[in-house]
Amino acid sequence: MKNPGAAENQRLVALLEDALGREMRLWKVPVFKNSCIQGTDITPFQLQDVILWLGEMCRLFNFCQETFALGVCVLNRLLATVKASPKYLKCIAFTSLILSAKINEEDEVIGSVKGLVVQSGCNFSTAEILRMERIILDKLSWDLYTATPIDFIHIFHALLISGHPHLSSVGAHSQKRPCLQAALWTRQVQHCMACHQLSQFKGSTLALAIITLELERLTPDWFSVFTDLLKKAQIQSMEFIHCKEMVDEYLTSLEFSLPANAVYIFDSTKMTKLQDEVSWEPAGKPGLGQSRRGKGSQGEGDTDKFYDGFRCLYNEGLALEVDGDSDTNILHEAHQKNVSPCPPLHPAVS
Repeated sequence: MKNPGAAENQRLVALLEDALGREMRLWKVPVFKNSCIQGTDITPFQLQDVILWLGEMCRLFNFCQETFALGVCVLNRLLATVKASPKYLKCIAFTSLILSAKINEEDEVIGSVKGLVVQSGCNFSTAEILRMERIILDKLSWDLYTATPIDFIHIFHALLISGHPHLSSVGAHSQKRPCLQAALWTRQVQHCMACHQLSQFKGSTLALAIITLELERLTPDWFSVFTDLLKKAQIQSMEFIHCKEMVDEYLTSLEFSLPANAVYIFDSTKMTKLQDEVSWEPAGKPGLGQSRRGKGSQGEGDTDKFYDGFRCLYNEGLALEVDGDSDTNILHEAHQKNVSPCPPLHPAVS
């Protein structure tokens, strides 16, 4: 990406200040008390499920990531403003997504409300969606356009490229993948938005925490880069540290080492080495106590990456030891019973 220069950097700082102003004015999230949203019977798990479902609807309708993020922000603001019943939660979420689409998407992408309802498989009527639209708009004073975590991801990414262009190539050759991947950060922040603990942090704080974890991995000079962004974002240090620790733990429990639609390639030259393996263990999901930053430092480079991918393909969720040929059938039977021969494929979050 071309270095935008000093003038462009000033424009980006102005965009950040505008986004921070909108966030300060409009950001609001529901408070959880006694395992429910205060004053309602909606549990954190119900809220998480409906947010993940919104992500599925976004992919189904070919909406952009910004629409998903704004829809979740509208949903959170409404749940923090009114006492909603769990039976209306899905309708509220779906309507929040439609309102966000009307802000971010082209008319030909949205289509008709009736068409979206039919496509979603929900049993809402068009009249119910329209009534819910009016309720949301009235309760939120017709002001829906708050700054989302994805907005901050894009702004921080542009500021990094503008102020520190050398970071775009740091470690790129050794890791064989581009650095400062805004698409990866966007996917991560979408998952974080479904976590009710992380939803208690502002979008600017959440976005900067995700980016800082990547900077720590990329460069020993990460602290000076991070403090520059922290100062521009006007985020309190203690709040940021708490958010960063929680994000690190949460993302460690997810698998982001491979892209969503990873293609696995079998290398026959590795077959001899593979046959010498005596223990088959799943790549699985890392434990909450492990550090994401330590993933790349263990093992022996590309060989370990190959075996990690191979185990993930053929042995995810299963840990068995093979002690000679007599146990091969046991492994095969257990594998066929518990594990799909293909890795779980998830549609790309877009």
